[in-house]
Amino acid sequence: MSWWDPFIEAFPSLIKAVPLTVMLAVTAVTIGIVIAVFITLARMSGSAFLRWPAYTYVYVIRGTPLFLQLFFIYYGLAQLDIIRHSMLWPLFRDEYWCALLALSLNTSAYGSEIIRGGIQGVAKGQIEAALAFALSPVQRFTRIIFPQALRQMLPAYGNEVVLMIKATSIASTVTIMEVTGTARAIASETYAPVQVFIAAGLIYLALTGSLTYGVHCLEKALHKRGGLAVAR
Repeated sequence: MSWWDPFIEAFPSLIKAVPLTVMLAVTAVTIGIVIAVFITLARMSGSAFLRWPAYTYVYVIRGTPLFLQLFFIYYGLAQLDIIRHSMLWPLFRDEYWCALLALSLNTSAYGSEIIRGGIQGVAKGQIEAALAFALSPVQRFTRIIFPQALRQMLPAYGNEVVLMIKATSIASTVTIMEVTGTARAIASETYAPVQVFIAAGLIYLALTGSLTYGVHCLEKALHKRGGLAVAR
């Protein structure tokens, strides 16, 4: 057996784990965006009753490791009788849903800062012009604020999605067999961790590289569309 045989043999099993990795990351980001929007609205509201809890949430999530957040949800909440005797217990005893919750909450905190920064980055002159034309709040947001904020948010959110794909590797610590979990299992069977994890690393590179290229193309398309809109 050559040095490269474990590397080649690991690929089919690792490829089969890619859909779970992608699904976990995409679902977490989708849920995270929804949560992030509400957090952003709370952070930007004039009510301290909404603003401070949202600020505390973002501070705690961003200030603690995702690894600890996952362990707290999967192992810590299971110790609470109120959880074990509630309708939520079927979810909290399942490693997939616990990992999805941890990833979603984590990306929502970072996402809320990205969205807030994008909205605050819109020039005040644009908003004042919209007010001068007597646009409604909904029209101001959909026609002026959101399109410009989206162009500013897209690169940062693209990076966040890339980070979330890599963060799914932490789910392997609660026995989810995504790419990293599968690689760990294969390495323990073949005693060839170097070759197996090189293969896993190349798969992650392919995923993140494809995503980065897609975000870059979308960013160019949005800028081109925005340029045409200004020209008209």
